[in-house]
Amino acid sequence: MIKSFAIFLLLFSSYLSAQGKPVETVYFEFDKFTLHEDQIQIILDFMKNADTTKIESIQIYGYCDDRGANDYNYALSKNRVTTVQNILTANGFNKNKIVIIEGKGRVVLQKDMVENLSETRSKNRRVDLFTVKKNSYGNGIYNSFQDKHKVGDRIYLENILFPLGSSALTEQSKKELDRIAVLFQKQKTLEFQIRGHVCCTPSYYSDAIDKKTRERKLSVNRAKNVYKYLMNKGVNSLRMHYVGSGNKFPLNQGETLDRRVEFIILKI
Repeated sequence: MIKSFAIFLLLFSSYLSAQGKPVETVYFEFDKFTLHEDQIQIILDFMKNADTTKIESIQIYGYCDDRGANDYNYALSKNRVTTVQNILTANGFNKNKIVIIEGKGRVVLQKDMVENLSETRSKNRRVDLFTVKKNSYGNGIYNSFQDKHKVGDRIYLENILFPLGSSALTEQSKKELDRIAVLFQKQKTLEFQIRGHVCCTPSYYSDAIDKKTRERKLSVNRAKNVYKYLMNKGVNSLRMHYVGSGNKFPLNQGETLDRRVEFIILKI
């Protein structure tokens, strides 16, 4: 049991390390997704003090304590995230900067290994806010389209991510692609490459297996599905092409962000 708990702590610590530390956290009462005034004020103070000119994006993650069924807790954690998102946008925060909104469900505990169970549970009924500073992923790498780009810039969008082993577009990804299809139709001279990526494969494999096709070209299929979706939305196919890069270009920001596609600017 102690060994299992140690493994859990290691995995959870690795997750936090990949995410970085939250810039703000607010707490909820048991089984609630509304906030008290003091917790709302924390969000408003965060907005007041945040220098949005230096922030590329905001990521919001919600959690529950370990009681209750999984499905119920996933829904509750998502509702908590939505509460925080709505407070931000209702008070003037740019909604386009909120790029990940995710309910993580319950934080599982080994109850017999926790000294103060009540306090620990109260701290797990929370929403964490993370900020990503502009251009924090390296020179020429962005997680949103800029007003001006140069040839060679890499843009990945944190709403265009894939489930493990899948090349299927999620509903969230389709909404993001709808938005950028409009952008591409306005910027008619922009040409780009769509580059697919994968995570979690041994170094001796250049790509991962697509669960649907059973072929080892998952990164290619991810890029191809984005290409086809944009083409169906009216983006000229001559302006874009797709490739798969397998696991060659990790962002070192956690496995989730490596299950992505990127847009590489080829011509302005």
